[in-house]
Amino acid sequence: MATKMLNMSALNLESECKEIHDSWGQLNQLALALASRTRLERQQIRETYKAIYGEDLANRLQKADQMADNRKQAAAGVGVSPKLCAALSMWMIEQHERDAIMIQEALDDQQGDTNYSALVEIFVGRKSSQILLIKQAYQRRFRRQLDQDIIHIEPPHPYQKILVALVASHKAHQADISQHIAQSDARRLYETGEGSSGPIEAVVLEILSKRSIPQLKLTFSCYKHIYGHEYTEYLKTRNSGEFENAMKTVVQCIYRPATYFATILYASIKGSMTDKGALARVMVNRAEVDMDEIRREFKRQHGIELRDALCDSDKIPFGDYRDFLVALTASK
Repeated sequence: MATKMLNMSALNLESECKEIHDSWGQLNQLALALASRTRLERQQIRETYKAIYGEDLANRLQKADQMADNRKQAAAGVGVSPKLCAALSMWMIEQHERDAIMIQEALDDQQGDTNYSALVEIFVGRKSSQILLIKQAYQRRFRRQLDQDIIHIEPPHPYQKILVALVASHKAHQADISQHIAQSDARRLYETGEGSSGPIEAVVLEILSKRSIPQLKLTFSCYKHIYGHEYTEYLKTRNSGEFENAMKTVVQCIYRPATYFATILYASIKGSMTDKGALARVMVNRAEVDMDEIRREFKRQHGIELRDALCDSDKIPFGDYRDFLVALTASK
């Protein structure tokens, strides 16, 4: 079915949905076919499937994930890994729906700790209009206010303050970016950091809360241009506490996202990441954003193509799940 779906010159939605329904026990074929579909094509397939069969395709995949995870593959009607079902169900839903679910999972991490990296990736990587959709999806799905859930994270952590500032920035910032403001903010960062021995937290949080992500990216670029090194280099040399360590991650995610995600992927592929959901999260979330840049940066850092690293990894089980991740590397 995968080859047939990929080679069709135009979508025959009803026919494709029938093939999906009839081949439910071979989700590996479905996964490889859908990995090449655009967001709009996946949305059309999902809507048509529901119209014909009265069931949401993403929800069915999620149920299959849960049942497979409980070793009830026979009852689920599938013989695939729960990881594949989970990744494919995330791939099939709209980005703001996916982000809302990932935020809730990050806030209620199974290991008992808030997954701040996952939260930062979303709030840094989305436009303000997208954040609004995420908040609406979060409230609709979980009957809670996202802003309040972040404010009331327990136990308190410096990441929490940074996230609150980033949430505020999506409400308050101007759309246009300014070179003058970026240079001014870069000098403020220097004067309260390298230019003094005092605390940096108040000024950093103020800037984060008032500037857009593109404006912040320009600020960190100006910092390097004016002072000859990146702001993260200063943070590395400072007698770092939790706030400074958190800011290293945030700044890299803002200023060099491809480098940040290539590093995350390499650690996940090698099995050194404590965040076991990072691999699928990054592959699914960045496939249609900046996968080309991440692939190039991955090869520059590690001398190997991302797809080859995935195929060669002994930490990723051979089979359908790995094949799906490899297919996502070809996304534009």
